[in-house]
Amino acid sequence: MTDEYASEVTRLLIAADDGDEAAMEQVFPLVYEDLRRVAGNFLGRERAGHTLQPTALVHEAFLRLTGGEDPGFQGR
Repeated sequence: MTDEYASEVTRLLIAADDGDEAAMEQVFPLVYEDLRRVAGNFLGRERAGHTLQPTALVHEAFLRLTGGEDPGFQGR
């Protein structure tokens, strides 16, 4: 993750928290793809034959972290 990427994500999250719906539409794909990449790298080191996919891991982590509620982002 570059400093420029991190700064852009933080800027967009702050704007989204201030009610800017377009900012959330911009930040979500950035973060989602990064999380899928990280999950794919993690799962690539797991035993052969496991059935969990990167997308499912990202979705499960999000639900567990937020409890299905709006997380109310306050920066990164």
